[in-house]
Amino acid sequence: MYERMNDAAAFESYPVSYVNDIRVIAEHDNFISINTAIEVDLYGQVNAEFLSESEYSGSGGQFDFVKGSSLSRGGKSIIVLEATAGHGSSSTIVPKVGMVTDDRMDVEYIVTENGIVNLRGKSTKERALGLIGVADPNFRGQLPTEAKRMALV
Repeated sequence: MYERMNDAAAFESYPVSYVNDIRVIAEHDNFISINTAIEVDLYGQVNAEFLSESEYSGSGGQFDFVKGSSLSRGGKSIIVLEATAGHGSSSTIVPKVGMVTDDRMDVEYIVTENGIVNLRGKSTKERALGLIGVADPNFRGQLPTEAKRMALV
């Protein structure tokens, strides 16, 4: 691969310190980042690294691209995940994540097979209600109770 890239003008290669630099990402207008998650909580915080209390993967620069796209003029950050895990046995929209990969104020769009919610500029209550709306219908009844317990709604 490196031999092919070495003399080919069509290829460019840069170190991760440049490619994942939030400032470099933000310089690109209309930058769209698309990432996935293990779970998203009712605040809009994203966990993309831990299953229960065990590390499943590293962030792989996800935070850099979520933050960079949120700073890009016209940029958007999109987190896509299935509404359930474990063959439908648990919700991926949860009251509170244990580990935060992406801060709630940088997360913009959350997409599941049940819809899309834009969290940008929303109040905490609007975020919680929007996320409940894209949760799996089998778990939507439990989430409002948790949101009330947490004083989100």
